[in-house]
Amino acid sequence: MDAEKKVRTWLPLWVGIGIALGIFIGSKYGQFGRSGRVDGSGKIDAVLSYIRESYVDTVNMRQLVEDALPNIIKELDPHSEYISAADMKRVNEDMEGHFSGIGVTFYLLRDTIVVTGIVPGGPSEAAGIMPWDRIVMVNDSLVAGRKFQNEDVLKILRGEKGSEVKLGIVREEDAALREITVTRDDIPMNSINAAYMLTERVGLIKLGRNFGFQTFSEFISAISKLKSQGATAFMIDLRGNAGGSLETVVAMVNEFLQKGDLIVYTEGRSFPRSDHYANGSGTCKEDELVVLIDELSASASEIFAGAIQDHDRGLVIGRRSFGKGLVQSQRNFPDGSAVRLTVARYYTASGRSIQRKYEKGKYEEYEMDAINRYLEGDYLNVDTVSNHLTPYQTMGGRTVYGGDGIMPDIFVARDTTGINPYYNLVVNNRLDEQYAMLYSDMNKGKLSSFGSWEELYHYLRQQPLLLNLVSYADHHGIRRRPYYIQESAELLENTMYAYIVRNFFGEEAFWAVYHKRDELIKKGIELIETGKASPEAIIREAYR
Repeated sequence: MDAEKKVRTWLPLWVGIGIALGIFIGSKYGQFGRSGRVDGSGKIDAVLSYIRESYVDTVNMRQLVEDALPNIIKELDPHSEYISAADMKRVNEDMEGHFSGIGVTFYLLRDTIVVTGIVPGGPSEAAGIMPWDRIVMVNDSLVAGRKFQNEDVLKILRGEKGSEVKLGIVREEDAALREITVTRDDIPMNSINAAYMLTERVGLIKLGRNFGFQTFSEFISAISKLKSQGATAFMIDLRGNAGGSLETVVAMVNEFLQKGDLIVYTEGRSFPRSDHYANGSGTCKEDELVVLIDELSASASEIFAGAIQDHDRGLVIGRRSFGKGLVQSQRNFPDGSAVRLTVARYYTASGRSIQRKYEKGKYEEYEMDAINRYLEGDYLNVDTVSNHLTPYQTMGGRTVYGGDGIMPDIFVARDTTGINPYYNLVVNNRLDEQYAMLYSDMNKGKLSSFGSWEELYHYLRQQPLLLNLVSYADHHGIRRRPYYIQESAELLENTMYAYIVRNFFGEEAFWAVYHKRDELIKKGIELIETGKASPEAIIREAYR
């Protein structure tokens, strides 16, 4: 009887403990063993809990999640992405248009960091660093002679704003080591590479890699500068621009359109249609316009080109754009990482979706599309492109094509003149850039004496740079190929001229020289000078 009494006394306690344990296990591994529908997020939580509690070895759960998240997000579409905290810093720098550093441009010449330029008003200028200084020490560590990549140099020269870095400098006229301490500060990252006059009335604005938050103010400054020099027509070069801020590109397009013109609209399953219109305050509404695009122009670049095209405002020339028309919304995590999730699509005023076709989860196939387009002849023949695109009507009734990027009004094939096996070997090994830097360094006294980039360019054209480059390449294992060298001569020479000019007159001068062989720019000038880039002429031509 006593035993039965003890059982009756303790039984409720054991049952309670069992229920509590079951609830605990259920909360930990609740998805395991269930029948019926299984919630995906619950399954992920259960697996992670199971690993944390029971896996045979200790697991860095944080790293496991960091490694898993990109693969999960990648299964949705090609442009949704998880961005780690470390990468997020770089992304923010690109969009905000500045980073914290010492304010120099540099080149790695013979494993030595050579300063090629100083940011005006920046910390290095204040500290007394000069162009062509050699940085041989950083914080008492020897850096000269080490096998650095550019990324390695950026890591040691950049840092938190207000922090100090001690540099050991060698200057040519004095072999003694100079110790200079530089206090890091915000350094601007210009998103407009160049703004200069092509002819007496045609001004070119060359955008860099993206549309950042500061791009619009740079754009307005560029327009003002060119108008003060007599510009009444503009060429906007969007080649290679991967996109960026929607608000920025809307503001930029607004400079050219009339009040009430629809620039772009977005729409998604959970996001109702949102329209963006021109407000009529633009400063270039009457100026002629040509927009340059290529296969690497994406997102915001395509919004710009599509808006100009749909309103018959200017001519879009070049090659079919990349086709990135998905809108991402960003959610940030407390650790600084973020998820960018596709929530809508971009559509031009005519209703064209910019996004090219993709299949969920087939990210590698999507990335290979650019190569496939090249192999199929898209960059050389317009007929291979337009056959499978959907026709739309512009506001003026012209036929344009969409659904797979922006098809230009005038197709200009990729210029392959001078590109051959010898050229590819020289360029892929960066020997043209290396020799240009070596030549600049050896002749900096003479080259820095010119008052303008035009004078330096004229001087360089009299020098035997090609012969010297061929010898330099031969010394580095690329044998002479006389026929190929002759075929590539003009292209190689012009590229070296541009590199050398940049070392003494900056980025804008580089593009001014580099563009001298640019067939697309030549075509744009021809269209403007023959009166074919005005809205009236564009519509008139369409109905001939």
